Amino acid sequence: MRHDRSMEMRIISELTKTKARSMHKRKIGKSSVDVSSIMLGGNVFGWTAGETTSFHVLDAFVDHGFNFIDTADVYSVFIPGHNGGESETMLGKWFARSGKREKVVLATKVGM
Repeated sequence: MRHDRSMEMRIISELTKTKARSMHKRKIGKSSVDVSSIMLGGNVFGWTAGETTSFHVLDAFVDHGFNFIDTADVYSVFIPGHNGGESETMLGKWFARSGKREKVVLATKVGM
């Protein structure tokens, strides 16, 4: 996997524009859980985005006030050499390194 700085910069630029327009959070149903109105899809983490890019994107997302991240254990299962769960593994490494787990609401699905 290569570090794709241009992709990283485009994502960070869009996050900055979105935050500047209006950043608000919403409750999930009748729960007390507040989530950002934009969710970050984690499907590229550990697959097309390596660790450095993934960590930079995740840091920028959370540092800009967003808190809702989506993942699934089947995102890259169809890629030769992958078993599924690569996104979750990358997120787990980032949580451990960044200390930002308590700032994130993580949504997931389980595939077959």
